[in-house]
Amino acid sequence: MMVVVDFEPYRGELAAYCYRMSGSFHDAEDLLQETLLRAWKARDRYDPARASVRTWLYRIATNVCLTFLDGRARRALPSGLGAPNEDPAGAPLVPSLEIPWLEPFPDARFDVEARTDLRLAWVAAVQHLPARQRAVLVLREVLTFTAAEVAEQLGTTVAAVNSALQRARAALVDVGDAGSLSEPDDPEVRATVARYAQAFEAADVPTLVRLLADDAVMEMPPVPLWYRGSRDYGLFMDRVFRMWGPGWITRQLVANGQPTLAAYAPEPDDGGHRLHTLQVFSVHGGRVTSNVVFADPRVFGAFDLPLEIAPEQLRRER
Repeated sequence: MMVVVDFEPYRGELAAYCYRMSGSFHDAEDLLQETLLRAWKARDRYDPARASVRTWLYRIATNVCLTFLDGRARRALPSGLGAPNEDPAGAPLVPSLEIPWLEPFPDARFDVEARTDLRLAWVAAVQHLPARQRAVLVLREVLTFTAAEVAEQLGTTVAAVNSALQRARAALVDVGDAGSLSEPDDPEVRATVARYAQAFEAADVPTLVRLLADDAVMEMPPVPLWYRGSRDYGLFMDRVFRMWGPGWITRQLVANGQPTLAAYAPEPDDGGHRLHTLQVFSVHGGRVTSNVVFADPRVFGAFDLPLEIAPEQLRRER
């Protein structure tokens, strides 16, 4: 008799796994669907005596991800491609759409418990690993499968899994502890981001700079530039407000387990606002340590955000 297998409880964690492997939410959605399709087709061959449903699904997902990643370039953030730019006031803001950029993960779309290892910096660092090492690291360190289970999922030996995990850990030794960052619902983080949003809407650059760590980083995929330090960060924000003017509005959400602002630029012609960027923050000790500003409109769709806010909607909200 065929075993009835319910895949739905695993959808969120499988989506997060495919995202950690690929660095792209859009690719992760496709990989998730391919995983579930293969599992559905193979459901009559599932043997509960050999593995749990979860372990079996991760074996399928791992094979799907490894096949997909074979020969593909890693996804990156600007800070992973070279030195910081030293001309925040005048460097050309030209997007490089040929680079496969890392994408943010919309937390609201899935119920994912382990969010620490969805942090943008961690996912970006993991992309430097060969795909099989990446799989071993995530399966062992994040999802806590045993070495024997991972060996079965990868069709290899426990010794090979342990060796790959050791090499992956060594490669990521400089990434730092993602767990040291506060959660977005931490009162101190919420207060910091609220003050940042208020200053951003007021185009108040001095206040923005006071909310930054001294070595704060700003980067803006798909523009291949990034800046380090509160001084250059502030100079760039001066440039932004000169280009677009004051009167921005923001909406708070969460991406990658990090506090996030959707920033809407003013539309002078009709008094409305248009979605301009998605800004994902790291906050530590009450200061913003990094802000990854996603300006590619293709990213926005994953977050179910309105592209425009009409003047009458703003009047109702106020």
